[in-house]
Amino acid sequence: MIGAVYFVTDPTADRPVIDQVMAAARGGAWAVQIRDKSAPDAEIASLVRKVQPDLSALGVRLFVNDRIAVSAGTGTDLHIGQGDGDPERSRAEIGSEALLGLSVETEAQCAAIPEGVDYIGAGPYRATPTKPDAAAPIGAAGLARIVAASSVPVVAIGGLGAADIPALKRAGAAGLAVVSAIARATDAEAATRHLVDAWRRA
Repeated sequence: MIGAVYFVTDPTADRPVIDQVMAAARGGAWAVQIRDKSAPDAEIASLVRKVQPDLSALGVRLFVNDRIAVSAGTGTDLHIGQGDGDPERSRAEIGSEALLGLSVETEAQCAAIPEGVDYIGAGPYRATPTKPDAAAPIGAAGLARIVAASSVPVVAIGGLGAADIPALKRAGAAGLAVVSAIARATDAEAATRHLVDAWRRA
């Protein structure tokens, strides 16, 4: 269910979000998450509908970040943070077919992962300018502790690149989520493919 490379869009990057999404999908990402905290739901839903057929044809999962109504209305997967509402209520609203991800920053939060959460996004692995309000970095040791405490697969996130992959795999992560490594790459499709290959080789 969980693959190696999970791409999270960056609305502040020079490349349009729709181009980011499709480049990551063509490059081999197993999932793409549309994250834009300031855009209205209607704008997110419109973007979802534009890319959904092509992503489906490529076998790529499509998540929206913190948009329960958009997820439920379009049939996409959903990722929520600790402050984005109750995961059990989210699961009830999006139905049983959609995947549900939850951000986790500490081992203590692992103890509160409810039924219905399919994976957690653990981090930040290190500080990153794309999420300046994030919690303190957890590093490899913190990631390993969260993996050990989690009842579901763990995707690492936060300032990651190909050079981090061996350490992520040693810590037990199921995959990595990236923003800048793809959104701001000169060739986003090639950058995705490089991450996928690096994960396979590590």
